[in-house]
Amino acid sequence: MSAQPVLAIERLTAGYDGAPVLRNIELHVGAGEVVALLGPNGAGKTTTLRAISGIVRSLAGTVRLAGEDLARRSPAARARLGIAHMPEGRGVFFGLTVAEHFRLGYPGERLDTNTAYDYFPALRPLAERRAGLLSGGEQQMLALGRALARKPRVMLLDEPSLGLAPVIVEGLLPIVSNYAKESGCAVLLVEQHIHIALAVADRGYVLSHGELVIHERADVLRADHQLILSSYLGEQAQESPMEEAR
Repeated sequence: MSAQPVLAIERLTAGYDGAPVLRNIELHVGAGEVVALLGPNGAGKTTTLRAISGIVRSLAGTVRLAGEDLARRSPAARARLGIAHMPEGRGVFFGLTVAEHFRLGYPGERLDTNTAYDYFPALRPLAERRAGLLSGGEQQMLALGRALARKPRVMLLDEPSLGLAPVIVEGLLPIVSNYAKESGCAVLLVEQHIHIALAVADRGYVLSHGELVIHERADVLRADHQLILSSYLGEQAQESPMEEAR
């Protein structure tokens, strides 16, 4: 990782209607890194991504992109600076074809369709098919392909496995990891399947009740399932085979 991370969050507090959901969050993602953000439902994972992309206003702290404080930047401005946010639910337009999705962008933006097709070649023969006629896995490929086609500096992925069989996600996320390594994009991944997330991540953070409780290398977290389980439960768990947490 470079000396200056691409994405840096410093003492971030954020929430809704003035009520904090996150408190004093500190995390960073370097060029070419995939970092997993894990935690139980309601821990604040989605709020963290929304605060980075500007959808949720910060109450305190800073979000920096390559050292620049984004406090005065709108969500649209952050997107133009290179933050690609893929929310839950894929965000595709059922009435548009695959090819038409790659013609959507902010004024003056041209998406690199070849990048999307190079990383997701299964999309190329589907170019003229409407998104509503694609399978769930194909729709997720389209959503990820659109994000890659923007050539982002930071990619925020919120539950890309939602509604998909784990075997499909196991094929998609390594492609994201390869793209990060080859392009230098920084990826922050929120994922419900812990073992899938940690298989592609370099490091992991665990959120609990709006606070970071663990930050470790992914290989350390993979090897210590009991540590993750205890953080999810908020207490020391009994010895178990940990398949439940997977």
